[in-house]
Amino acid sequence: MGNPMRTPECRPHRTAPARRRRLRRSLVTSLLAALALLLGTPPAPASAAGLQEVTAFGSNPGGLRMFTYVPDGLASDRPLVVALHGCTQSAAAYDDETGWTELADRMRFAVVLPEQRSTNNFNRCFNWFQGTDTARGRGEALSIAQMAAWMRSAHGVDPERTYVTGLSAGGAMTAVMMAAYPDRFAGGGVVAGLPYRCATSMVYAFTCMNPGVNKSPGAWGDLVRGASSHAGPWPVLSVWHGTADYTVAPTNQRELVEQWTDVHGTDAVPETTDQVAGYPHRVYEDAAGRPVVEAYEITGMGHGQPVDPGTGTAQCGRAAAYVLDVNICAAYHMAVSWGLSG
Repeated sequence: MGNPMRTPECRPHRTAPARRRRLRRSLVTSLLAALALLLGTPPAPASAAGLQEVTAFGSNPGGLRMFTYVPDGLASDRPLVVALHGCTQSAAAYDDETGWTELADRMRFAVVLPEQRSTNNFNRCFNWFQGTDTARGRGEALSIAQMAAWMRSAHGVDPERTYVTGLSAGGAMTAVMMAAYPDRFAGGGVVAGLPYRCATSMVYAFTCMNPGVNKSPGAWGDLVRGASSHAGPWPVLSVWHGTADYTVAPTNQRELVEQWTDVHGTDAVPETTDQVAGYPHRVYEDAAGRPVVEAYEITGMGHGQPVDPGTGTAQCGRAAAYVLDVNICAAYHMAVSWGLSG
């Protein structure tokens, strides 16, 4: 998608006074984001076909919108997937495009799609870089946790099979939810995202995105362990990244693997290395031999979510802005790894 100063995806919005150079960059970014919305990203309607908006799900300190997708006749004690869109996107631009609602019908689980408001962030990015939105019990992180809690109360979803995933800023927010609420999520899927607490302010957000920040596995792991009083077990993680992503540098995949293998008490040396649909795939196991982290490296893919449109068993999704047809559907493989297909 070009260099990170020119693409709207995952662009945080500068809300405080800054130096002239940074202000100019922010204005250019905002204009390009608006252009992307006009040319490539569908607008967010109040309610899309199949999606239902919930307006009273808690105190909602982050000021987010909540959309749900619950297949007709869904039984209680079924899994829940929380799916977080990327910048300039909406819930309606992330549901069937990524394949999550299609899989919900096929595999029988519920989906929550939080939606950012432009009043919180001009480019509709989740504020993954703001300390007030990424700590347990605060801001956007608490709003998302309240959505999952509402689903448990209203639809009886299984609290032991609740998962979170997202693209870009939504991927970074996925890491936030796994760290701040590890007791609420059994697993997560980060697509073109960043490690938890890579940045805690706008000043460092761009550096985290590209070229990325290098920390030791222990330092990364300490950030997660310090996010709550939780002592385990920890959510499992699936990480997806394109090798030609110039918005969020691929080095962030390595740092995520280091962060979460350290949290699980293992190292960043894979026990299994293979290929899935022609793409490198690595699996990292804990001391008990349980797969706890996996990484997919999508060769030649830019910034976006991998999909594979079609009617085959492993196919899902449809190409759209930042949703890329590369002959592998990330949502399907995450769902299978989490046991949702059974």
